[in-house]
Amino acid sequence: MHNAICLLGLHTEKSYLAIMDFRSTIKGFEAYMKLERSFSEHSVKGYTSDVRKLVDFLRLSELELSPRQIKTQHLKDFVFYLNELGLGAATQARIISGIKAYYKYLVIENLIEADPSELIESPKLNRKIPAVMTVEEVNDFLGGFDMSTVHGRRNRAMFEVMYACGLRVSELIGLKITDLFLDIGFIRVIGKNDKQRLVPIGTSAIHQLKLYLDERRSYSKIKEDNIVFLNKRGNRLSRIMVFHIVKEIAAEVGIEKNVSPHTFRHSFATHLVEGGADLKAVQDMLGHESITTTEIYTHLDREYLKDVIQTYHPRNSFGKDKPDDKE
Repeated sequence: MHNAICLLGLHTEKSYLAIMDFRSTIKGFEAYMKLERSFSEHSVKGYTSDVRKLVDFLRLSELELSPRQIKTQHLKDFVFYLNELGLGAATQARIISGIKAYYKYLVIENLIEADPSELIESPKLNRKIPAVMTVEEVNDFLGGFDMSTVHGRRNRAMFEVMYACGLRVSELIGLKITDLFLDIGFIRVIGKNDKQRLVPIGTSAIHQLKLYLDERRSYSKIKEDNIVFLNKRGNRLSRIMVFHIVKEIAAEVGIEKNVSPHTFRHSFATHLVEGGADLKAVQDMLGHESITTTEIYTHLDREYLKDVIQTYHPRNSFGKDKPDDKE
């Protein structure tokens, strides 16, 4: 935890003491769940991860507050931020549940008098909120392309990249050959207002992308030479074409959710956060504006971002879907 403070450049004594206060109460919370509530290791890890996400948010918001100083409005702002990240309602509800359990523990232990989480409501799971696919649905989708066809191989590479890097559709279709730094595992993304960011790209996406790029060199018609993903006329793909591909493959593999290209961006953020990734890292990779009015934070180390992707992204974790040389 202290390393994370140093990484973000927050060295003030007040900030350090606030974080240490969280650290000590989180340890007590862990002991309470294990010894008094007999929670499983998985549940204990999940609840403490939820509280650490609140700590991440406080650092990002320049709020040097201890657990005892948190007010209901701070928690409402935290929930709003989770929604802005594009997290699904179920993920938001689970994180809020963890925060509520933590503050219930603080009340039981007489560490606080009033529970600031009492008035915080979980999002209704049936309210209109961006669709998020499960990891299994993403894997089914990516496995639904006909790899015996040129377009099937291109489309597989395209959506591997979109999900691996959390890209907007405009960022995907505008991706350039000169934006690829596959030897070091990064791509450069041109986002809104021409803002640039470097995003790590995982091994599965690199594998599919290299297969496509090798084949792309043999295209007879290439009108936009520096654009990565081309249609059969050699021009960049349109947003509508990407949308149609999503709908077609989702129907073929039996995904009943109302998915769109943007669903992959929401799923990217949700799966990373559910896996325990740092909120600041996810925010940086999505290319979101800072949630503070002043840019006091140093950018996270690029090797750290790579580590986040390799550790927490479902297409890189736990040995799933390793590249198949026979493909």
